[in-house]
Amino acid sequence: MSFMEKIFGDLNAKEVKKVAKIADKVEVYDEQMQGLTDEQLRDKTAEFKERLKNGETLDDILPEAFAVCREGSVRSLGMKHFRVQIIGGIVLHQGRIAEMKTGEGKTLVATLPVYLNALEGKGVHVVTVNDYLAKRDMEWMGKLYNFLGLTVGCVIHGISEEERKAAYEADITYGTNNEYGFDYLRDNMVLYKEDMMQRDLNFAIVDEVDSILIDEARTPLIISGQGGKSTDMYKTADRFVKGLTVETDFTIEEKDKQVSLTEEGVEKCEQYFNVENFSDPENMEINHHVLQALKARNLMKRDVDYIIKDGEIVIVDEFTGRLMFGRRYSDGLHQAIEAKEGVLVRSESKTLATITLQNYFRMYQKLAGMTGTAKTEEDEFRDIYNMDVVVVPTNMPIIREDLQDAVYSTERGKYKSIVDKVVEAHETGQPVLVGTISIEKSEIIANSLKKRGIKTFNVLNAKHHEQEAEIIAEAGRLGAITIATNMAGRGTDIILGGNPEFEARREMRKMGYSPEAIAFATGFVQTDDPELVKAREEFHRLHEQFKEERKEEQEKVIQLGGLCIIGTERHESRRIDNQLRGRSGRQGDPGRTQFCISLEDELMRLFGGEKMQNVVKRLGVEEDEPIEAGMITRSIEGAQKKVEGRNFSIRKYVLQYDNVMNKQREIIYGERKKVLFGEDLREDITSMTHELIDEVVEPITIASRFAEEWDLDTLNEGLKKLSPNFESLSFTEDEFLDLNPDNLKELVYEKFEELYQAKEAEIGIDKMREVERMILIRVVDNKWMDHIDAMDQLKSGIGLRALGQQDPAAAYAQEGFDMFELMIQGIKEETVKFCYSVTVQTRTERVDVIGTGEGHKDEYVDEGPMMGGGELPEEEQIPQREKKQEPYRREHPKIGRNDPCPCGSGKKYKNCCGKNA
Repeated sequence: MSFMEKIFGDLNAKEVKKVAKIADKVEVYDEQMQGLTDEQLRDKTAEFKERLKNGETLDDILPEAFAVCREGSVRSLGMKHFRVQIIGGIVLHQGRIAEMKTGEGKTLVATLPVYLNALEGKGVHVVTVNDYLAKRDMEWMGKLYNFLGLTVGCVIHGISEEERKAAYEADITYGTNNEYGFDYLRDNMVLYKEDMMQRDLNFAIVDEVDSILIDEARTPLIISGQGGKSTDMYKTADRFVKGLTVETDFTIEEKDKQVSLTEEGVEKCEQYFNVENFSDPENMEINHHVLQALKARNLMKRDVDYIIKDGEIVIVDEFTGRLMFGRRYSDGLHQAIEAKEGVLVRSESKTLATITLQNYFRMYQKLAGMTGTAKTEEDEFRDIYNMDVVVVPTNMPIIREDLQDAVYSTERGKYKSIVDKVVEAHETGQPVLVGTISIEKSEIIANSLKKRGIKTFNVLNAKHHEQEAEIIAEAGRLGAITIATNMAGRGTDIILGGNPEFEARREMRKMGYSPEAIAFATGFVQTDDPELVKAREEFHRLHEQFKEERKEEQEKVIQLGGLCIIGTERHESRRIDNQLRGRSGRQGDPGRTQFCISLEDELMRLFGGEKMQNVVKRLGVEEDEPIEAGMITRSIEGAQKKVEGRNFSIRKYVLQYDNVMNKQREIIYGERKKVLFGEDLREDITSMTHELIDEVVEPITIASRFAEEWDLDTLNEGLKKLSPNFESLSFTEDEFLDLNPDNLKELVYEKFEELYQAKEAEIGIDKMREVERMILIRVVDNKWMDHIDAMDQLKSGIGLRALGQQDPAAAYAQEGFDMFELMIQGIKEETVKFCYSVTVQTRTERVDVIGTGEGHKDEYVDEGPMMGGGELPEEEQIPQREKKQEPYRREHPKIGRNDPCPCGSGKKYKNCCGKNA
C-alpha cells in the first residue's frame, strides 16, 4: 500500500464508487427500455440529437443514452452490458483509461461511450492495434450501431480513397493508430480541401492503450519521398552559374549574404533553361536552384564556412570554429554546396511529413483508452496525455492461480523443465499456452516437444492477425498446446472448450461460402438477397450447434484447472507479463500461470544475473532444479523497473524534440488550411509586403531622420527586388524636404498597392485570388520540406553538444526556432516576389511539389544516436495513394518574347508589356 493510500484510503476504490453512482442511474432506465419496440428504441437516437441541439450536454443524457445502447446490444448482439461494463463505459466517456482484465468485454464496453459521443455528429474514432481487429470490431459492433441508426466505417490498409473518405464521414470510425496518423499527415499534404480525409479530431477511444500510446510511441510516423529530380537540378544550376560574371550577370551583398541576378543574368537564365519568364511562379523551382547555386559559388567559402570530410560537407561554426557534424544548411543551400564541390548530393530521400503518436493523439478534443494493464504506467499517461487510470472491478472474482516464478541457473535447464511441465499438463488434457518473447524461442520449445513425441501443437507469431486470432481463440480446447509470442492474437479471448463463432466461420469456409457472405452472415444489415439470407441462417445454425457441442468439453477443461500458461522469459515490461497472465482466468474461469526464467536470460544477464549465477554455483543447484529466493524475485522486478524507466526516458526524449517541431507544424498546417479552404489571402499578401518594405526602408532611415542623408540608390535596389515592376523613387526638392521615415514607408506602401491593383486588373480579381493560393501553397510546401530535412539533420547530430556541457534539447529548441524564423522569412520573400511577377499566362493549377519521386510512403525510424539509447522498431512501408494530374490546356495562344505585343503598341512583347515579366 502506498503512503497516499495509507492516509486517504484506496483512491481507486473511491473513484469507482463515484462512477458507480452514475451507473445506478443507467440501470434505473433498464425496464423502461425493455418495454420499447425496436423502432421506438431506434427513434431515441434522433431524440437525443435534438436534445443536444437544444442545449443539453452529453452528461445530461448519459444515463438514458447508455440504457438505450445497452438494450440495443441485447437485441442486435445478444449481449447485455454488466454493471462493471457500464462503469468502464463511464470512465471512457470521462476521457480516462479504464483498466479491465482480459475477458471482461472491453470491445462491448466501448460501445456505450462511442454511441453517446457519436450523437454530437462530430465523429468518434476507435483505435485498434491491427487491421484485423479494426475490421472485426467494426463488423461485430457495427450491428449495434446500425440497429440504433448510426453509421460506421473502417479505415484499414489497402482500401480505396472513396472508401476511406466514407469511413471518416461515418458517425463512428474504426481503424489503426498508424492509419489515422498517416491520414492526418497526408491531409496536410493535399492540394485541394476535397482531397482531405479526416474531419476535426473530436473523440478517440484507444484499445490496448498501453501498446499504442506507450510501446509504439518511440517510433515517429514519417512520410518520405524521393528527390531525384531536385538532385539533377542542383547540378544543372551549378553548371549554369559557373558561366556567369559578377556585376554583369549578378550582384553580391556580402553583408546580408544575398545574391541577385541582373537583367542580363535573367535573360541568360531564360535562354539556358528555355523559359519565357524567369520570375513567373511556374519557374519557381528553377529560380530557387539558381539562386542557391549562386550563393554556394559566391558566398560560401571552403575551409571557412565548411570543410569536406569523408566525402561530406561539414559546417564550421562561425563563432567557435567547431565542426558541426550532422548539421545541414537549410533551404537547399547544403545540396547546392555539394553540387559545387562535386560530392554526393544528398537529396535522394526526403522527409515530407512527420509526427509522433504522442502529439497526434494529443490533438483530439477528448482521448480515452482501455487495456488490461495500464496502472504501472499511470504516471506516464498523466504526464504526457493528461489521463489517469481507473481499475474497473471484474464482473466475477478472479480465481486464477498465479504461481511464483521458477528460476533456473541455466537456459538449457529452464527449457527442459518447461517441456516437462507442458507434457505433464497435456497428458491430463489441460490446455497449455506457452508465451515466448521471440519466434526463435518458440522454435526451441517446438523442437523439444517434437523430440518428446508430441506432434500436435500450434506455433504463432504476430504476423498474420486473422489466422492467429482464430488459433488463439481455440487455445482453450481440451489437450490444446499453443506456443505464441506474447503479442500474438492480442485482443482475442481464449474461451475454455473452444470459440463457437470462430468454429462456425471456419465450417462455412469449408462449405464454400465466400468471405463476403460470411462477414454478412455475422452482421445485422437487412437484405432480400436469398443467398445472403441463407448464409445468415447457416451461420446461426452452426453457431448454436457448436455452442451445444462445446458445453461438455468446457466442463472437462474447467475440472482440469482451466488454461495453463507458462511464460518462458520475463519481458522487459511488467505490463507484457501481466497481459500474458491475463489470457487465463477470464470471467471467473479457473487457470494457472507461471513464469520460468533462467539466470542466463537477457534481462537477468544485463541486470545482475552474473552475481547471482556465482551464488547459485556455490550452492551447487542442479540446472533443471528451480530456485526459490526472494532476492532473485526482487532483482527481476528491479531489472524490469530499470528498463521501463529507460524506455520512458526515450519516449520522453522523442516527445521533447517533436514538441519543438509540433509548434512549427501547427503554424505551417494552419497556413495550408487557409489556402485549402479558400480564404481570401489579399490581406496576408499586403501584410507580408509591408513587413518586407519595412525591412528595406528601416536600415536606410535608421541612422538619420533627414532625407538628404539617406542612400536612395540602395533603397530603390532593395524595393525593386520585391517587385520587378517597381519604378525607382524620385522626388522634387520640396517633396524631398517633407520626407520622414514614417511618410516614406506610407509612400512606398501606396506605390506597391498601386502595382498590385494594376496586376489584379491585368490578371482578373478571381484568378489573382487563386494565383495567390497556388503560390503560397507551393512556397510553403517547398520551404517546409527543406526545413524538416534540416531539422532531422540537426537532431541526428545534436547529442554531441552534451560533450561541450550544453543541453542538447535546449540547443535543438533554440537553433530550431532560429531556422524556423529564417524559413518564415523565406516564405514571405518568395510569396511576395512571385505574386508581383505573375502574368496573364501564369497558370492557377496547384502543383504537387512534395509528392514527387518514387511515390511511396515509408515509416522510418531515426537511426541517429538517441540520448536514451535503445533500438526502435523496423521501418514499415506505406504505399502512396496515386493522384492523377490533369494536363494543362492554355486558354490563350502562347506569346513569344519577340512576338508583337498584344496591347497593340506595335512593339515586341519583350520591349513592351513583357519587359519586366
